[in-house]
Amino acid sequence: MEKNSRYFEGCGREGPINCIFLTEFHHTAGPKITCQVPEDVIAKDKFEAVSVYIIPKAQLQRSTLTITVRDLKILGFPVRIDNKKYARNAFYFNLCFVFDVWARTVQYEPLVKKLSDYLTAMEMESNFLSQQEQNSKNRECLVTLLYQVLHDLNSYKMCTLSGGTMTTHLKVVRVCSDPIQVLDHHVPVFLETNALFRSDQWDLTTQQVLPYIDGTNHVAKIASEADVENNLVKSCLQNLVYYGLVSMVPIFQYSNMYTATPKLRRLALDKRLHEECLRSVAKSGRQLPYLRDVFRLYASMTHGVTMSDLCARYNLAQLRVDERKLVQFGVLEGLIRRVERFPVLVTESCQGPLHPHFTGLHSVDELCCVLGLKAQNLLDQVDRDPAAVFIWK
Repeated sequence: MEKNSRYFEGCGREGPINCIFLTEFHHTAGPKITCQVPEDVIAKDKFEAVSVYIIPKAQLQRSTLTITVRDLKILGFPVRIDNKKYARNAFYFNLCFVFDVWARTVQYEPLVKKLSDYLTAMEMESNFLSQQEQNSKNRECLVTLLYQVLHDLNSYKMCTLSGGTMTTHLKVVRVCSDPIQVLDHHVPVFLETNALFRSDQWDLTTQQVLPYIDGTNHVAKIASEADVENNLVKSCLQNLVYYGLVSMVPIFQYSNMYTATPKLRRLALDKRLHEECLRSVAKSGRQLPYLRDVFRLYASMTHGVTMSDLCARYNLAQLRVDERKLVQFGVLEGLIRRVERFPVLVTESCQGPLHPHFTGLHSVDELCCVLGLKAQNLLDQVDRDPAAVFIWK
């Protein structure tokens, strides 16, 4: 777990399947693990602590269940097969996948259900599961099957199983949440090195857009320089965001304000994160900054302190820190967030040319893109306007 110490439950990271096990309800012994590959990942004490959820009451049968126990996450789909041939007129089992506690598992839910249905069909055809103790051949086949699923899904994200007259195909399909809406003033940033992006992987629009993604150009500027219609660029970038290749950050300006988030403490506690941070924010790769200096810069970001103020207070060149990289890394990792300004009218007694836009719903960045103004010009106009003020969010 040490190598993954920077990950936490809910971080959205995907991890491998650590173990697959089959558990059943024995008519005299109660819930027990009948097969586990590899062995001993789920110890007896861990299983007993959550067995009531792994073989649950009737109301939870045929429902996808996720159980967290210490440092592991168990994903299962409990099944009950009703038949008078069984000791209690029913056979209960649950095939479970085991992951690290931080891993995102929603993409495996359809596979656990499909594999459970496959085993249900095999049980109804030949008592494949319920005769494990009496039939060593069945047990060997089950161990081989689970090892194949574990290896193929971790290695290839797909698996084909054949047994008796049945064949089933399993494929891990990544389930992504809807990406944020891409707006004109957003700045796309690669989350992977753009050297990995081959032109033949993408449609023509994406091929035209990719060269202009440099972490500085905003969406409207990319559309203009790439000579691609604005909505097509947004659609293209939204697709890249959906697949986790690109993220959106605010336009960098020295008049911007940022504030530290509670996640900043991870920078002091997580060695891998602070090593990545120092490499990312360094002005030159030959000389890295000190962690104490970078941490102090992030901690100094607060309401009322612009990037210009921060650069005047600290000599970032002497600290070997690039202010643009500092902000970009902090935003992407959630160590800091942008404090945005929204112009709003406090009186409607006078109407200026910009007043229809001062609704409190549009940020300075957004208005600058829409109106074609420089940020400082807009800030000065609002400061001089007695009918308008800024709301900070």
